[in-house]
Amino acid sequence: MRIRKRLLRARVNPDLPITFSNEQISAHGGLELFGRFLAAIDLRGRIRQALRGLDCEGDYGAWGFLRCLIGLLLVGGYRISHLTVLERDPVLLRFTGLRCLPSDRTLVRWMKRVPFPVVERLATVVRDLVYDAIAWAQLSRLTVDVDGTVLRTGLWVEGAERGFNPHHPKDKSYYPLTAHLAQTGQILRVKNRPGNVNEATSAAGFLRVVIGELRERFGRRMPLELRLDGGFFYPEILGFLVEQDLEFAIKVPLWKWLGIRERIASRKRWGRVNASVSGFATTIRIPQWTQTLRVIIYRKKVGHHSRKNFQLDLFSPDDGHYEYSAVATNKDLGVQALWSFMAGRGGHEKTLGELKQQLAFDAIPTNDWVANSLWQQISVLTHNLVRSFQLWMGAPRRPNTRKRTCRYCFVSLQTLRFELIHQPARLVRPAGRPQLRFAVSPRTRRRIERMLEGIDRLAA
Repeated sequence: MRIRKRLLRARVNPDLPITFSNEQISAHGGLELFGRFLAAIDLRGRIRQALRGLDCEGDYGAWGFLRCLIGLLLVGGYRISHLTVLERDPVLLRFTGLRCLPSDRTLVRWMKRVPFPVVERLATVVRDLVYDAIAWAQLSRLTVDVDGTVLRTGLWVEGAERGFNPHHPKDKSYYPLTAHLAQTGQILRVKNRPGNVNEATSAAGFLRVVIGELRERFGRRMPLELRLDGGFFYPEILGFLVEQDLEFAIKVPLWKWLGIRERIASRKRWGRVNASVSGFATTIRIPQWTQTLRVIIYRKKVGHHSRKNFQLDLFSPDDGHYEYSAVATNKDLGVQALWSFMAGRGGHEKTLGELKQQLAFDAIPTNDWVANSLWQQISVLTHNLVRSFQLWMGAPRRPNTRKRTCRYCFVSLQTLRFELIHQPARLVRPAGRPQLRFAVSPRTRRRIERMLEGIDRLAA
């Protein structure tokens, strides 16, 4: 049945008078659910246990400072100074457990004062959240992606250096290294580095820590597989992968001395992967590294000349233009399966994009190395909490594929803010007892009620 037009239109007066009050109203009512979730997993106890014995307390306490920063990131703040906009929000104050929020200068001074062991201890909390998710999801295989990402900084930031940044070559930067668990989309570990290093710098030690902790927690029977970019193709990293008996797939640079170019030029028959990609398997020996590797070489047909490889050396006007790549692996996968497996590394890029766009991972809050490293840990911690929250609240499971991407249908933090966190609510006191009263749609109400039931089950 059609509705009459006169029933659809409403009269709107031109200008409403604007007034101000001290009512207990919040635009972030859904933050209360996250507060209950953090209490259910005892994040406060974990933080206090991790930071015990370190000189990192202040007037607000280390846990109070961390809650302020986590709450700021959850509601969408990008800079520490944005806390001043939220200082009267009653739900955020309840989330932090404080009567008043610290100023931005107080927070920055605390971050600069904490010793570096605080960063390492906080990294164990980040790691343990991922371990809990692995146990909850009952994963039978773990796929770890390792990659670096560029964070631009100011000129006077401690530890920042000019490095390989094609878009901003004169800007100083950090180049942190991250380990990403593909099945849950969470970050296992992040290590801050100056911007003038390559991907493999300190990567062997980083991998040794990540793999050692996984083996210690889940045993050697848990299958582990690693996916690495071509920047990690170095003898010490290959030696570590072989030594630890790990399944791996690593991109191989098309260096002349490896002999891959000659094999591409002499190859007549290529196996089909899809409509635009083909490939073949071969074996290469690297006497300098005492390594013999199974390598699968791919070519992708493109409609333009590519600067990414040696197209001019192999160009034939009969077959068009191709982009070539090679992958070294010890996995028993064919040409098609390995192409899909390496394509799954795109999940790591999506997680890094989420960290930068929604969780201020690329914000540089201070000019201090330790404080900026601490900020990276807090950003990653918040990301892992958001993924764990969705996981334990019943995120739908998706079937596993050759790509080894996320096993659950997670929504982005931007969507979660719109659908849950940024919901209007009023803090009222009927009969003297505080109560959070939402003003939401029926669908959002049902969702909040389901989440409250899930949090109660988790806390039980």
